[in-house]
Amino acid sequence: MKTAQIGIYGLGTMGRALALNLAEHGIVTAVANRETDWIDPFVEGASHLGENLLPAYDLESFVKRLDTPRTVLFMIPSGPPLDVMLDHVLPLLDAGDMVVDAGNADFNETVRRSARVQALGIDYVGMGVSGGARGARHGPSMMVGGDDHSWTRLAPVLCPIAARFEGDPCVAHMGPDGAGHFVKTVHNGIEYADMQMIAEIYGLLRDGGGWDAPAIGQLFRAWSGGPLASFLVDVTAIALAAMDEETHQPLVDVILDKAGQKGTGRWSVIEALKLGQSASTIEGAVGARAWSAALDVRRTAADVLPGTSVVGGLPGAHVLERALLAGRILSHAQGFDILRAASQEHAWDLDLARIAEIWRAGCILRSDLLSDIAKSLAADPPQGQLVLAPGMVALLDQSVPALRQVVGAAVQTGLPVPALSAALAWYDSLRQARGNANLIQAQRDVFGSHGFERIDKTGRFNGEWG
Repeated sequence: MKTAQIGIYGLGTMGRALALNLAEHGIVTAVANRETDWIDPFVEGASHLGENLLPAYDLESFVKRLDTPRTVLFMIPSGPPLDVMLDHVLPLLDAGDMVVDAGNADFNETVRRSARVQALGIDYVGMGVSGGARGARHGPSMMVGGDDHSWTRLAPVLCPIAARFEGDPCVAHMGPDGAGHFVKTVHNGIEYADMQMIAEIYGLLRDGGGWDAPAIGQLFRAWSGGPLASFLVDVTAIALAAMDEETHQPLVDVILDKAGQKGTGRWSVIEALKLGQSASTIEGAVGARAWSAALDVRRTAADVLPGTSVVGGLPGAHVLERALLAGRILSHAQGFDILRAASQEHAWDLDLARIAEIWRAGCILRSDLLSDIAKSLAADPPQGQLVLAPGMVALLDQSVPALRQVVGAAVQTGLPVPALSAALAWYDSLRQARGNANLIQAQRDVFGSHGFERIDKTGRFNGEWG
């Protein structure tokens, strides 16, 4: 019986796409699924790939179809379903085999699972996969977490199927245990912020400028050829241009104003807070999605809460473009700060420049900006801060004035821009050599005798507050 180099369990949208990608690159792949009636239609629909796709109808036969040492890749939800699956598959595996979790997982759970599996002599890999179904099918960006031995085994399989940027495969070893899933989580957090900032510009044009969806879509299409060139700007232009066949209105106008989320943005904020880092742009985006879900409350509040009588004054398209660029730079900077802090906390030795490089193709976050970010990070910016790199300073000098103008106009007209305003507040906080935390320390000492440091002598002191 022919055996496979790798097995994929889970034939949902992503699992099917990844299996086809592997098989198309000549990598013999065994496939299985809990709902076995999915398997034959999938394999028959890919008959042109011949015996590069090998079906299996139960877990035991699936494992038997794999070359030894075996590589089992799970593309299933990474919560309790994965723990149940590990209970079933681990007794069928031997020391030296490998389990790969390619779903979106909380890195803390990946660390826990890695310890459990590796205690049996079985390798465990937590792998972030970005790019959606199309990326998985034609070339994703992949962030691999596991030991060096695991990466050595996986690289010959993953490099051929990865997206490429100027010939460079967009896959890399991030570090041990949960490093890959952590990097993917922060990637998604930045993605949340990017999507929210784009939505805020759309809202300003729609509600502050009276633009209709097709006109806004044309503007985003024009922007896709400039400094904002990115997958998400392209997606926005496509979404705004689409028409609803039933109502003959722009499709976006008949979509309910209620955004979903699966948790990675929230995890980014939680982990940033644990590390003592600011994730204010991501938190603004996560909060905005939460507010969108409170649809009934918002509808009631719209008739009750007072607004503003100021109307008009929306900046021009070029100003909006530069403001969005500034917001994007600052949200990426916060994300890379989180990665830097996590690398130090967990001794991962993350290569931040390489992370930016593998995000340049295949993933949802891909953009022209990432090439500039990769160069800036590779040059070791002052204090490790992306925003202090000379190239980023120059871009911010050109774009932050526009961000100020846009946020100011939004505030005056009562239109919410939580992510853009958070980006500006973080930037202004960062550039204050003398802030206002001295008063906070004084307050803490007055009510709790927490002590403070002085600017004129070393040590810790308490005040005589009377």
